[in-house]
Amino acid sequence: MNKDILLCGVGGQGTVLASKILAAAAMNAGEMVHSAETIGMAQRGGSVTSHVRIGESFSPLIPKGKADIIMAFEPAEAVRNLHYLKKGGIVIVNKVPVKPVAESLHDTGYDGSEILEYLTGHCECLVMDSSELGSAKFINIAMLGVAVGSGRLGFTKEQVLTEIERRVPEKYLDANKKAFEKGIAIGGGK
Repeated sequence: MNKDILLCGVGGQGTVLASKILAAAAMNAGEMVHSAETIGMAQRGGSVTSHVRIGESFSPLIPKGKADIIMAFEPAEAVRNLHYLKKGGIVIVNKVPVKPVAESLHDTGYDGSEILEYLTGHCECLVMDSSELGSAKFINIAMLGVAVGSGRLGFTKEQVLTEIERRVPEKYLDANKKAFEKGIAIGGGK
């Protein structure tokens, strides 16, 4: 299997954990995996981008125009990274924005709606509403569920769930499993 998946969000959304779960699921399936993160000012709400390349590749970074899937935990990050999406690729995006500091100072009206409108008009897009999860802490796991449910990820529910069970602390596991199941349903799976 050859699959290039770009995960993007802001610090604190669990982008890196989601990429590690994907990479581990791929390795457990016998696939070669390269991954890399661009974290920047992640702890302060800055952009976080993770590249996960499954199959043979010469670099851990996905070239522009080659990503099969973009998993965007925040709408503006989806547009910021859209140049990575290949023709026929899919964007899985959380519709709930994380408002930057400038928004709180100047009230620009950023709510993500214009960005979602742009995305749905320019590419194949699955939209997830993380406000339905009960907590923003489960965005990453729900997003993995959407990818599995869409059938575009190339891994089964069980393969990804095995890694979630290994990497999520026991006290948060049940809530994360529920978020994963909700994500699968959003993605169109069962």
